[in-house]
Amino acid sequence: MDTLLGIAGEGFVVLAADAQVARSILLYKNNMDKIAHLADNKALACAGPQSDCVSFTEYISKNMALYELNNDVKLTTKAAATFIRGELAKALRKGPFQTQLLMGGVDKREAGKDEASLFWLDYLGTLQKVPYGAHGYGAAFTLSVMDREYVKGLSLDEALGIIDNCIKELHTRFLIAQKNFVIKVVTAEGIKVVRGPPTPDLGAAGASAEAAAVPVQG
Repeated sequence: MDTLLGIAGEGFVVLAADAQVARSILLYKNNMDKIAHLADNKALACAGPQSDCVSFTEYISKNMALYELNNDVKLTTKAAATFIRGELAKALRKGPFQTQLLMGGVDKREAGKDEASLFWLDYLGTLQKVPYGAHGYGAAFTLSVMDREYVKGLSLDEALGIIDNCIKELHTRFLIAQKNFVIKVVTAEGIKVVRGPPTPDLGAAGASAEAAAVPVQG
């Protein structure tokens, strides 16, 4: 039921993911951040069973940090994507991770022009660099929007506009109501949260519990 969206531009990558955690007919939560920070300039959006997404993204981020400590070298975005692809392929015949991934990163170059990269990966270990991409049921509705509106060298505002149009299309056409989306922008300077996960709604039961926990002043 997940939806991942990604667009690469000049010096930036925009990643978006729905905030739902659901299985079968049950909605467990609607404020999940599915975009993990791998480094200051790399992010990984993950779709699939929650257990696989959490364990795999943590495994990747910790091993990338360990590699940097051991070798005093940061992985480039392409090297990180290749490492992720290798780990997926290695696990495929033993205990496969049911994860679909979009990885975005921006590398600083000596010439002064930052290189933005977006990589599409699936649970089989497929790896492909793409200008834009999507995963999940939402891909059936949004890839045509991206194909129509994407132009090479587009600005950040234009990329965010395409993401908004994709989300509007999902809200109009998709049977499943994915109300909340998390949107992040990756640049060489860091990762900016454009739209974060919503604050949990405690509801009447949660509000009553909070009120009961507050001591009464006599």
